[in-house]
Amino acid sequence: ETYPTALESHFGGSQRASVLAAASGITCGLATANSNAGLNGWYLSMLMHKEGWSRLGFFGYDLQDQCGSANSMSIRADEGLLGELRGPNYPNYAMN
Repeated sequence: ETYPTALESHFGGSQRASVLAAASGITCGLATANSNAGLNGWYLSMLMHKEGWSRLGFFGYDLQDQCGSANSMSIRADEGLLGELRGPNYPNYAMN
């Protein structure tokens, strides 16, 4: 984390975030034998990365595209969480 790679210095933190998220998602999916748990492992890793470094990189990796915890419910609305469960910052997840 202290010394960025050449790829990261070119693309920002998006490669680091996606590699960590892929490892987390695969581990969760294999450990639980549940693909939805693996997807949530990806989302949790992206959220933790964003909270730790306040960014996911700039190369096409927007927060609302990569942190889909709002989209992993059993009942899906058209966009994001159900109306009753939306947070105070609903339209702008990326502004957190």
